[in-house]
Amino acid sequence: MGKVKIAKKNAFIDMTPMSDVMVLLLTFFMLTSTFVKPEPVQVLTPQSTSEIKVPDTDVLSILVDKEGKVFMSLDNQGYLRAAFEDMCSQYGVSVTGEEIGKFYRAPMFGVPMNTLGSYLKLSEQDMNKALAEYGIPTDSVDGGLSEFQNWVKVIKTTYVDLAPDADLKIAIKADANTPYKVISKIMTELQDIRENRYYLLTSLKKDDGK
Repeated sequence: MGKVKIAKKNAFIDMTPMSDVMVLLLTFFMLTSTFVKPEPVQVLTPQSTSEIKVPDTDVLSILVDKEGKVFMSLDNQGYLRAAFEDMCSQYGVSVTGEEIGKFYRAPMFGVPMNTLGSYLKLSEQDMNKALAEYGIPTDSVDGGLSEFQNWVKVIKTTYVDLAPDADLKIAIKADANTPYKVISKIMTELQDIRENRYYLLTSLKKDDGK
């Protein structure tokens, strides 16, 4: 009896549709994702039931750790550079072009102006490590504005000069264990320079099922 020959079937699978779907998904996540900047200190925000979303652009973020150290970040690097050069001019700090680049590439800033020169001479990796030991001073000198107030004013002025139609928002992110008097002082300093509108960042309170 002769052998029965089984016809071979073509096992080719067209992967084009799957590739198209993968590219679309990748593009979607790239366009909709927001990158979280690394912070010099770990801050655990207090819980709240509020779900008000902070805008994604034109935000001056103020970070306050549980020891009361203050750090800042600004999402617009061009405006930050202009504000930084203005602050250096006010405080008589000389910086090179390379040091200016290192400053605005850093995810956050928070160094007293009198130590800024030595801080910017560090490598960018060492800058990130050393930042947690500093903090922007909130104490006024000779009855004038504190460095914290000057930073806020200069950044606000930069926005008014370069983007009159932009609305700069201020967001305060403090640790749940930060003493209230520290937060109160930050708010008072903002009010003293007529900045009365700001966001207080919290984490969403979990439902305990009760």
